[in-house]
Amino acid sequence: MKVGTSESDEEHEEGDNVFYEFDDKFCYDEDLSFLDFHANRMMRENIGNEISKSYEELGNRTKGLKKSKKKILSYMPGSWIEKVDSMKLSDYDVPQTTSLILVGPKRSGKSSLINRISRVFEVDKFAPERAQVSYNDSVEEPNVGDGTLFLHKYLIPRGSSSFCLYDTRSLSNDSHENFKMLEHWMTKGVCHGELVIRDSDSLSLRTRMKFKAYKKGCMSNERNKVNFVVFVVNGYSVLKSIHAKDEDKQYVEQIASAFNCPFVSFRDDKPLVVVTHGELLETFDRVYVRLYLGKLLSISPTTQIFDIPGTSDPETDVVILDMLRAALERADKNLPPKPFMNKLFLLLHKMPLQCHMVLPLFQSSNFWLLMVLGIAILLAMVLRGYIYQQVSPKQDVQWHKIRHLWLG
Repeated sequence: MKVGTSESDEEHEEGDNVFYEFDDKFCYDEDLSFLDFHANRMMRENIGNEISKSYEELGNRTKGLKKSKKKILSYMPGSWIEKVDSMKLSDYDVPQTTSLILVGPKRSGKSSLINRISRVFEVDKFAPERAQVSYNDSVEEPNVGDGTLFLHKYLIPRGSSSFCLYDTRSLSNDSHENFKMLEHWMTKGVCHGELVIRDSDSLSLRTRMKFKAYKKGCMSNERNKVNFVVFVVNGYSVLKSIHAKDEDKQYVEQIASAFNCPFVSFRDDKPLVVVTHGELLETFDRVYVRLYLGKLLSISPTTQIFDIPGTSDPETDVVILDMLRAALERADKNLPPKPFMNKLFLLLHKMPLQCHMVLPLFQSSNFWLLMVLGIAILLAMVLRGYIYQQVSPKQDVQWHKIRHLWLG
């Protein structure tokens, strides 16, 4: 079955033409032969069909919603860590709370997404929304209002200490400012209530921000290390930018520039992407956006891009839980070893190849137990000798009285 949402063959054919048009404009490479281009097109079509099928299967997956929610609720930092090289959980630098930050352009829906995620775990369905959302009734004017100016920490669920989401200030149109902001968060950590000021902020905005900071009071003294990053993008804005002229493609260029910032990746793991406002698009367009972002950002559109619309239904809850599980698994996977263990491993890896045979021995708990016991015995022997020298009397030997013994 081809990618498309209409039932008639004519509409299917029209949808396929749009899909092939996407391939021709976005995937064409002059260095590819016709056969390679055709193979890439077929592969992309198969991925598109796989994404379309995933939307159809969401209804059946709601049957396991309670089990998936229980899995997330049972999570504790480090509980999903991938233990390699005989390392134990105690060998890793495990945080008290796993911190995930949401990053994205203005009006991408970060605050709304936090409210939607929090609602999945709410016992009281009438509880007020937690994150402040800037209301704008026009999708054509996404830059109205100041948006989020302070970093906000939200424990998920409320009162839990397992993991949290940080709502952040939107990306700037200046890529240098974005790199500077992301570098600060990823190297220095994030702090609840911290005011985010950019060089490009106007004087009036700075005045309003400082006044809000004055009324808000002091920020938290606790600075948390970021454990993983989730990019949030507006699906409607992405689609609009795709079809725009070259000079109007700023939205997708802003996303690609910030996403490729080296600070937001964890080793080989790039951030996850959440596409919002899908309720404004047809199913085909939602597939189209995910395919485009997958190609643009070099990530899997099926396993690393999650379509989470603003609707409240069990199908959306399933996707939210899938996204959280993927983010938490990657956060645990990339937990660093404790500083002492890290320095020891770096030292061992600099040794000749023959020395690497003893690496498992150094990672064994029995080895360290014997090492401590041996050091204790050695210290005891040294201390015993020192004490003996202090308390034993020194005796002078009178050689003239025992001459007969050694002269024979």
